[in-house]
Amino acid sequence: MNLFRHPGHGNLGGTRSHTAAGPWQRPRRTRSGLRKRRAEKGSVKKRLAAFGIAAAGAGVLIVTPASAASTAAGLDPAKLQAAMDGVHRAGMPGLYAQVRDGGRVWRGASGVADVRTGRPVTPHMRQRVGSITKTFTAAAVLQQAERGRIRLDDPIGRYLPHLVPGERGRRITVRMLLNHTSGIADYIPYAFPSLLQGSPRSLEDNRFRRFRPAELIRMGLAAPATGRPGELPGSYSNTNYVILGQLLERVTGTPAEKHITRNVIERAGLKHTAFPAGPRIKGPHPRMYEAMYGLIDPPRDYSVYDMSWVGTAGAVVSTMDDLNRFYAALLNGKIISRASLAQMQRTVPVGVGGGTMDYGLGLYAVHTPCGVFWGHDGVVWGAGAQSLIRADGGRQVSYAVNLTKYNRPDSSGNLQPHPIDEAFGPFLQLALCGDRQAQVTFARRPVTPMPLMGVPALR
Repeated sequence: MNLFRHPGHGNLGGTRSHTAAGPWQRPRRTRSGLRKRRAEKGSVKKRLAAFGIAAAGAGVLIVTPASAASTAAGLDPAKLQAAMDGVHRAGMPGLYAQVRDGGRVWRGASGVADVRTGRPVTPHMRQRVGSITKTFTAAAVLQQAERGRIRLDDPIGRYLPHLVPGERGRRITVRMLLNHTSGIADYIPYAFPSLLQGSPRSLEDNRFRRFRPAELIRMGLAAPATGRPGELPGSYSNTNYVILGQLLERVTGTPAEKHITRNVIERAGLKHTAFPAGPRIKGPHPRMYEAMYGLIDPPRDYSVYDMSWVGTAGAVVSTMDDLNRFYAALLNGKIISRASLAQMQRTVPVGVGGGTMDYGLGLYAVHTPCGVFWGHDGVVWGAGAQSLIRADGGRQVSYAVNLTKYNRPDSSGNLQPHPIDEAFGPFLQLALCGDRQAQVTFARRPVTPMPLMGVPALR
């Protein structure tokens, strides 16, 4: 699968050290400029409604004894750092990553965590990782299926008749929630209603609002269905994974976040991964800038935010090291059985952002010239991340960015390319495949980052 067009992480113009005009420099207002901004706002509104709603950091290479067979061509620190610096120069304020190849580990960072102070990003920072949370939630559900407490092909109404009542509760199965074929709409446009009017006001209104899972589920169920239960292609929806969190709570008698922490996060040995207890992130982290396709100009920091609006669908905070550890443990059978992993890797086409992805149960497949990778990406206000592991476990990539939805639309509402789009591809190509065949085969079959970034409702 090609991961569609490169999405819009945000309108990335770079840090204050850049001389070119960008989102950090408020443009001089003229009558023609005002008309252009009004046109842009209208086109973003159409896009949302159509959906339904300066310093470069140094990289570090760590080599373990197991890496003797690895070649420098497979993991070239200088080239990885140069490609990462290129993304920063193209306008991304800050990004950081970890790449694993056998026993070799490269950690790198480029740019700033704070555009005002110039504080640099570092490879070990924590990040809101958005829908990567879904893999954690899905793993916890499959653990319960192994224990016989949940049957994947049972109707959800058997477990949660009060939350998913009636015909839907009888026809939608647990599996359909896991692979986004339930037909239940996403609640995001209804939790953030100003987006449908082309305004980001709801983001500020909800910064410290505490949503209840049942409230979000009702919003999704009240919206028009995206399809019939089980119909293909499916339709990506956060509502599915909020329901799954309530399912876990129902069968375990423990709050879902606490259960996932004990049985997935701790089992994987993750030291810097957690569901946040409040709106602030504990530990070193970047500021997280949201541009919302030019509606927020200059981009605004949303690193302080109550994450109850995504919960078991997207609230986890982690590090790039922990994400690589998690997916390695998942594929190695340390979190769920091999049989359950095979269930996770049975994919169906799921629609998202105008394209489709090969989606399993809480993770998706990425087909590259150097093999099939499994993982997920995620976006919340101002923060994006992606974590991928090759099917044989021999190569892993996790990276994070601190500016989202930087592309601006044209008068027809189509998002326009940004220099970051061009710069990000070479970095991801090197991170996934190294120098082997990347120059030739990626030209024929490009792989672009974070498919969920291009969706107006956050993933």
